[in-house]
Amino acid sequence: AAPQGPPVYVDLAYLPGSWSARTVDEEFFRRVRSLCYVVSGDDHLKEGVLRALLDALLAGKHHWGSDIQVTLIPTFDSLVMHEWYQETHERQQELGITVLGSNSTVAMQDETFPACKVEF
Repeated sequence: AAPQGPPVYVDLAYLPGSWSARTVDEEFFRRVRSLCYVVSGDDHLKEGVLRALLDALLAGKHHWGSDIQVTLIPTFDSLVMHEWYQETHERQQELGITVLGSNSTVAMQDETFPACKVEF
């Protein structure tokens, strides 16, 4: 266990993928407090721990004790993400968590891809 200390506040945090995603738990979200969390890495390893990671966000954010709004930005489409969103939507609203969808696309040089604009 890491030594206790004050939380760290950042504007944007990328959540680790692959095997490192297993290190993201409730304590991580208690200590690393971000306005935006990016969930990237559409791989089978992350899919297996995605629900636990998302639940840890809810549990950790509960302990912040402030009205800080959080935006969760998934960079891939996932059935696990959709199910979690539906099942915990009311709790997300209580905690001030917004999940951005991937409805926007950007077209560049004959190529289109999903995109999200984040402003601070």
